[in-house]
Amino acid sequence: MFKHAVITPFLGRTQDRFSEYNQPRTLEEKFKILKSINGMTGAELVYPYEVNDVEETKKLLDKYDVKLAAINVNIKVEPEFKSGGLTSTDPKVRARAVQFIKNAKDFAEALGADKVQCCPLSDGYEFSFQADYVETWKYLTDTFAEAGAYKPHIPLFIEYKPNEVRGRCYIDNAAKTACLIKSIGNENIGVTLDYGHSLYGDNNPAEELALLESEGLKYYIHINDNDGKWDWDYFCGSRSLMQYIEFIYYLKKFNYQGWLTSDTSPTRWDIEKVFEANVRMTNKISNRIDEIGMGVFGESLRKKEYMDIWADLENYFIKI
Repeated sequence: MFKHAVITPFLGRTQDRFSEYNQPRTLEEKFKILKSINGMTGAELVYPYEVNDVEETKKLLDKYDVKLAAINVNIKVEPEFKSGGLTSTDPKVRARAVQFIKNAKDFAEALGADKVQCCPLSDGYEFSFQADYVETWKYLTDTFAEAGAYKPHIPLFIEYKPNEVRGRCYIDNAAKTACLIKSIGNENIGVTLDYGHSLYGDNNPAEELALLESEGLKYYIHINDNDGKWDWDYFCGSRSLMQYIEFIYYLKKFNYQGWLTSDTSPTRWDIEKVFEANVRMTNKISNRIDEIGMGVFGESLRKKEYMDIWADLENYFIKI
C-alpha cells in the first residue's frame, strides 16, 4: 500500500490569476482537515512562508500525528528572485537562493524530515536572446551542487516543470534534470517527478519514471492530473486514467516505497473529497494490479500485437 501525503497550502486558500478559492487557514486547521481525509497520513510543508518555527511546527506534527513527506523550499517569492534566483547574473542573489535551500535543510533536520524539495520556477526565460544558456547551465550546476553538498544526509530533490512562472523553465523535464544531477555527481540529489508536469510537458510520466529508475537516481512523486495542455492540478485519473494506471504499474514494478504526495488544487470542489479521490483511485488501481498479478500483467505487456494488449487492459480495468 502506498503512503499518501498532501502539500498543505492546498488545504487552505489558493488563487489563480483571477480568483481566490477556499478559506485561509492556520497550519493547525490544515492538519485537522488532513486527518479527516481517509488514507492521508503525511504532509509536505512549504518553507519559509507557510512554516518557519521549528518548535511550533513540531508540536502540531506530534499533536495530530502527521508524518513529514518533505520540506518544500520556495525560492520565487522574494523580489530579487523574480528574474531567477539560482540563475541570477548577480552572485549575491544566487548566494541568497542557495542559502534558502540550506536553511530549508536546517529546518528539515530539526523536524526530522528526510528530504527537501525545490521547484525553481523563477529560473527560466521568455524570449530569444534573453539569456546565455551556457552561463545559466553553469549557474544551475554550481548552485545546486553547493546546496546539495550541504548536509548531504538530507537529500535535495529538484522538481522540474515546463513553465510557470516563467514562459519556459530551465529545468523542464526529467531528462534535463537527470543531466544536471549527473553533471553535479552527487547521489544525494534526486528528482521530484510531478505526474502533471510530465504530462503537460508532452512527456509520458511512466516513461520518465523508468528513465530515472534506469539512471539510478533517487525520485519523489507528486500526483494529480490534467488535460496535457496546462498544469490544472486536477484529481488523479480524472483526465488521463490509462496513463495513470501505467504510472502506478511502474511504481509497483520498481517497488517505490516513498510518499505519493498530492499536488492537487481543489478550487471549485470539496477539499476533503478531492484528496480522498486521489487516495482512493490510486489504491484501487494498485489493488487491481495486485489482483491481476504483476507477472500476468507483465505477460500481457510483452505481447507483440498491441490490440491483444488492449484486449487484456479492457478485461482488467473496464467493466461495463
